[in-house]
Amino acid sequence: MSTVDQNHVVVFDTTLRDGEQSPGASMNLDEKIRIAQVLEDMGVDVIEAGFPIASEGDFEAVNEVAKLVKNSTVCGLARATKMDIERCAEAIKPAERKRIHTFISTSPLHMKYKLQMEPEDVFEKVKESVSFARTFTDDVEWSAEDGSRTEREFLARCVEAAIASGAGTINIPDTVGYAMPHEFSDLIGYLFDTVPNIDQAIISVHCHNDLGLAVANSLAAVNAGARQVECTINGLGERAGNAALEEIVMALRTRHDLMPYGTGVVTEDIMKASRLVSAVTGFTVQPNKAIVGKNAFAHESGIHQDGMLKHAETYEIMTPESVGLTQSKLVLGKHSGRHAFKEKLKDLGYGDIGDNAVEVAFKSFKDLADKKKDVFDEDIVALVDDQVMRVNDRLQLVSLEVLCGTKHQPPKSELEMVIDGETKACKSTGDGPVDAAFNAVKELFPHGAKLQLYQVHAVTQGTDAQAEVTVRLEEDGRTVNGQAADTDTMVASTKAYINALNKLLVKREKSAPSALSA
Repeated sequence: MSTVDQNHVVVFDTTLRDGEQSPGASMNLDEKIRIAQVLEDMGVDVIEAGFPIASEGDFEAVNEVAKLVKNSTVCGLARATKMDIERCAEAIKPAERKRIHTFISTSPLHMKYKLQMEPEDVFEKVKESVSFARTFTDDVEWSAEDGSRTEREFLARCVEAAIASGAGTINIPDTVGYAMPHEFSDLIGYLFDTVPNIDQAIISVHCHNDLGLAVANSLAAVNAGARQVECTINGLGERAGNAALEEIVMALRTRHDLMPYGTGVVTEDIMKASRLVSAVTGFTVQPNKAIVGKNAFAHESGIHQDGMLKHAETYEIMTPESVGLTQSKLVLGKHSGRHAFKEKLKDLGYGDIGDNAVEVAFKSFKDLADKKKDVFDEDIVALVDDQVMRVNDRLQLVSLEVLCGTKHQPPKSELEMVIDGETKACKSTGDGPVDAAFNAVKELFPHGAKLQLYQVHAVTQGTDAQAEVTVRLEEDGRTVNGQAADTDTMVASTKAYINALNKLLVKREKSAPSALSA
């Protein structure tokens, strides 16, 4: 690694690839582009934009990101086959900085039951796939899927061969989140001690969170010599998720005394990225989530509050501003103008959404301000996420009326929707008001998806608070989350249901082959 800064940790974000594989997470092209732009702006080194062989939609997304991103390296994933690698190379071709990330399983369990290949055949595949990928780009990364459960001698042989074949980055994944920090650190140290040409590559790690140790394992690996960490915004990912980018970055920044390593990430953009990914995927960030949770900088205990009032560092090891939380007390109302609204959008990290989107958001804000006395930051975030980010949806709500209560049984709904540009309307009934509204949607847009989750919470305090609704649908093994907010719970519920259906339409287009679960 003599050609790079020994103290720089490369941040490899895989929100658009591994994050999207999380059950329920699905992103359309516009959403992927928005996330990629935020990732580039915040200084992420490598953006893994997708798995091009998976579908036409995935290929298009990687290709469009490759055209737009200028500063970050754009990476595509490929299995160890010529077809995958060729498709990946085609997708990333427009990028100024491009990387092919190819992988194959190396653990005895995976080789026997998943690949049904002998170790020597896998070894040959490593050399063959990396050499072939190098014919398209000088930047090739090779991953040993299930690396933490691979026999060490065999792993060292494969790593040496991959580097000799031209891989500049070697990734050792803890694919199933099985490793303990001291164990994983020892594995990385073993590779540095054993592989003779290891100084010719950057060692990377990709840790899953099945035991809640993804960040701890990643940091342990950095201490052992790894200089790339693969992570996602909000820790999004399959099963229990991945190492969270925000936790990795802030741990390195906060504990620089023990870990004198740095990243190029603009930490003040962390909340902006977190909110965007949460809104796009429908995965609400838990309140006590480190760094980006609603309670991460909240202090309710009397002892804590007393300490905070005397000196913030008594209970805060980092400032809210360092991750993009502002201390603005500006509360908007119905008399607030465009200028104040635009300034608030900038404070909340939405300064780049474009003039048309600002106008749409401002109109929605005025409508909301007529219903609420005070409009808080959380209201603005919910409004922008709900109104601005979904303008290209195939299904859109026009109007909804619901009649319910003790004197109106069964509840009745009247719904008007736009479906692929055509306005349709119907009346329906149900066991309750939500059921009546959902039945109307199903009548206008017949589908076989089953409701797996319906969840409501208030965006802010007070009886006039917006309701934020999350809906999870499942169809043929595909799971999607929909999310929406409105002061009317029934409207929010119907919007969330329609949002989930829009995501399901995107998901239907994808029929991904077996991907890297690391």
